Amino acid sequence: MKLAHGLLPAILIWLVAAAPARAGDPQAGANVFKSECAECHSPKEGRNKKGPSLFGIVGRHAGSLPDYNYTDALKQAPWVWTEDKLHGYLSQPARQANPGTRMKYPGLDDAGQLDDLIAYLATLH
Repeated sequence: MKLAHGLLPAILIWLVAAAPARAGDPQAGANVFKSECAECHSPKEGRNKKGPSLFGIVGRHAGSLPDYNYTDALKQAPWVWTEDKLHGYLSQPARQANPGTRMKYPGLDDAGQLDDLIAYLATLH
């Protein structure tokens, strides 16, 4: 029992240290959005540009806005845009993340900016 008593805090510390730290800053993410996304996407509900509105993106099924003409690649994508899915998608070229997409995005390789951007996107509800 003594071993378990001493081992438990060590396991908890290891788990916390091993967990990915994705506590982005939404205010900083708004600036990342302006420089990386705003040319093609709007953060406003119902306002599509070259790309669909990103209002409510977190929790939305891919390719599901009724008033946007998605590619077949996104219409058939079997995922919901979670923060983890957005992190994976936006950290690489869009055509690699979703072959067949029209999106010409090279990916965001700055992990801090990516965390900030996703924190901002999560506020768009």
